[in-house]
Amino acid sequence: MKTLAALAILLAAPVLVHAQAKSCDDLKAEIAKKIEANGVKNYTLDIVDKGAQTEGKVVGACGGGTKEIVYSKTAPGSDTSSASAAPSSPSTPAPSK
Repeated sequence: MKTLAALAILLAAPVLVHAQAKSCDDLKAEIAKKIEANGVKNYTLDIVDKGAQTEGKVVGACGGGTKEIVYSKTAPGSDTSSASAAPSSPSTPAPSK
C-alpha cells in the first residue's frame, strides 16, 4: 500500500510543477505591473535566452528556466515601455466601391 501511495506521488509531482509554471508573457505582465505601480515609466522588459549577454538586470525566469526577463532603463521621453506597449497593426484601408 505504501508503495502504491509513493508511486502516485511520484507520478503526480511533474503535473503539479508544470501547472504552477507561468508563461513568459504572463510573468512579464506581472513584473510590468509592479514596476509601473512604483511610478517607473521609462523601461523595457525583454525575454531572452538564459545566460544571454544583455545589458540590464535579470528580474525573472520563465520557460522552465530556459528564459530570463531582463529590465533596462530607457531615456526619458523615449516612450518604449515594451511591457505595456502593444504591437501596432497596420491600418486597413476602407473598401472601395
